[in-house]
Amino acid sequence: MSALNGLKRGLPQSCEKIAFLSSGAPEAKKAAARLRKTYGHVSPEEADVVVALGGDGLMLQTLHHFMGAHKPIYGMNRGSVGFLMNEYQASGLRERIAAAQASIIHPLIMRATTVDGRVEISRAINEVSLLRQSYQAAKMRISIDGVERLDELVADGILVATPAGSTAYNLSANGPILPLDAPLMALTPISAFRPRRWRGALLPDKATVTIEILESEKRPVAAVADHFETRDVVKVEVAMDHETGLALLHDPGHSLDERILREQFGY
Repeated sequence: MSALNGLKRGLPQSCEKIAFLSSGAPEAKKAAARLRKTYGHVSPEEADVVVALGGDGLMLQTLHHFMGAHKPIYGMNRGSVGFLMNEYQASGLRERIAAAQASIIHPLIMRATTVDGRVEISRAINEVSLLRQSYQAAKMRISIDGVERLDELVADGILVATPAGSTAYNLSANGPILPLDAPLMALTPISAFRPRRWRGALLPDKATVTIEILESEKRPVAAVADHFETRDVVKVEVAMDHETGLALLHDPGHSLDERILREQFGY
């Protein structure tokens, strides 16, 4: 049984060996020093669990760094937003980790082809977004599983979001909030001009989204997988990577699916 499957089934998780990572902000560095002194510190490779101290930006970086390593991540908020993080508290850390609930999420995989024929492959935990690079709106053709569904979208951009990322950029672009365990991806336009009333689509998480850039030299577009950017793209393919699982640990009653549900009711 894999480590991720064990977490998902609620089996006890060892937390004797902990690695503490800091965002580098003063409060995060101070907290990391205190926790290392109290609980000891090992390298992330040796650790049973990684504790990330910072905000959501650090959590995304940490998840990317350990992608495929079957390493559970327990975050504590020493940053600004902290939607993905637990409340910071120095005492009883091992007990909190042992009692934590695991959310298993899968990233998107982006295959972006540039105007000069280069192919860049990146993964995204929140979303893959296509954004205009100039003052002119982008023109894009959208196909799902090889079938053309929209011959021309004129917009500032478009994004494909995971359930975990549906409350981030996707929500700001008026996309739908998805329950964490929903087998769906959100396809959401960014400031659509034509078709003006198109609000996007909900897609099965086994679908492959292909976005072709029209007039790519006149209207250049960048593709961004979380914080990995590829500029001057002509085609972008996006699909869910079901083979890669990431484990986020949250205190009971504050799991990621609970936070997403609360977001739907505005609190």
